[in-house]
Amino acid sequence: MALPNTHFGADYINELLSGDGQKHIFFAGIGGVSMNALAHISHLRGHRVSGYDRSASDLTRKLEQMGVTVYYETDGEHMKDCDALVYTVAMPETNPEYVYAGEHGIPRISRADFLGYIMTGFRNRIGVSGTHGKSTTTGMVSRILTNAGADPTVFNGAAMKESGSVDIIGGHDYFAFEACEYMDSFLDFYPSAAIVLNIELDHLDYFHSLEQIIDSFRKFLALTGENGYAIVNRCDTNCMKAAEGYAGHLVTFGRNCPEADFYSANEGERDGYPAFDLMAYGKKVARVTLQVPGEHLIADALAACAAACVSGISPEKAAEGLEKYEGICRRMEKICVTGAGAALFTDYAHHPTEIAASVCGARKICRGKLNLVFQPHTFSRTAELFDEFVEAFAGCGADEIVLCDIYPARETNIYGVSSDMLAEKIAAAGKKCSVIHTFEETAAYADEISGEGDMILVMGAGDVIKVAEMIGEKHK
Repeated sequence: MALPNTHFGADYINELLSGDGQKHIFFAGIGGVSMNALAHISHLRGHRVSGYDRSASDLTRKLEQMGVTVYYETDGEHMKDCDALVYTVAMPETNPEYVYAGEHGIPRISRADFLGYIMTGFRNRIGVSGTHGKSTTTGMVSRILTNAGADPTVFNGAAMKESGSVDIIGGHDYFAFEACEYMDSFLDFYPSAAIVLNIELDHLDYFHSLEQIIDSFRKFLALTGENGYAIVNRCDTNCMKAAEGYAGHLVTFGRNCPEADFYSANEGERDGYPAFDLMAYGKKVARVTLQVPGEHLIADALAACAAACVSGISPEKAAEGLEKYEGICRRMEKICVTGAGAALFTDYAHHPTEIAASVCGARKICRGKLNLVFQPHTFSRTAELFDEFVEAFAGCGADEIVLCDIYPARETNIYGVSSDMLAEKIAAAGKKCSVIHTFEETAAYADEISGEGDMILVMGAGDVIKVAEMIGEKHK
């Protein structure tokens, strides 16, 4: 059971952490990408910072190098002299630090609530939401703002190639951030410009209907106020429903959609990478070629451009930034070429729509066989979208699919679903598909069947990245 979000608001948290003396903030789950960024900026603001995570990582080690204390075992005594606890909702309510804070009157603040407090100190606050593409689009916004000399502060959900980190700590004029809808976390934020890329059924352990999800996005847009901006995908019916009744400035984007304010025209490819005319309010701004594969990224690029422009960046500068965007980690990221000549890529796709789009992009740059390794993410998503997963895999451009066991995350398997059941249906639909139950065997098999010009695509949001690491380590 996930912990609830708090909704204290920025004023309360500011009052809590202001006053004389250095405040001590403890971050439970400090190794998570968002929590890590919050700990980083809190440290830079002069707070004393410590935290817990279950294992060391590059993110925790960087914090330790800055002087942040990180514990790798839980203990309520860690909270003894702390002024506040910031926690992630994925943490169990039995966490000793969380329990100690509650018993001793130490304020407990959810990650989203604390992030909302952090962003209020910035003039332009660009929030990127949607079922798919949030991290990529946040990375694009970051690249546009950096290229334009805007010195942005950025909190992303994945490491960005340009910075090598999940966050960039810059000036106070621009704050770009990924806004996740899970548990309605994004309703604790304060965007001045809110992007909605797309809306589909997801996070079905929390949301119970598409109507509930649309309503949550509608509330997120309303947070911008009458002077704010909603940047909405005109080609997505659910996005347009979420924008109904919006009181601020509505700006739309869409692929091949002249009715939108920002749209693409003359879409094509250059060496397998998407190229298009960037159009703004009916006029051509530039011909843009992206450095990342996948035609679905054109919509993300349009959204990023629109958000930057309503925040004071010229369309021409936005186009320049898009062409310099190099991507983010685990989004069609090339890891290495094996000794046999196969290219190893990783991708984070874990929803049927994302899978279909990512494999389509991979197929365009793959010269030989495309061998896909996929780990389903959560029992609830696999069960509720089972038919959609089968359709996505059966119709994708992969030559062979290997499924790993389902990554449970915060769940137990009350749904009676398995990767074996999924593989059986995919194979029955005509696609070569099997299940391998250990990462070691999966890595060995994928490497064995992939030769010159082939691609190994390791995909999923769980710990399937270990398969890619095993293959990469072998071919160092």
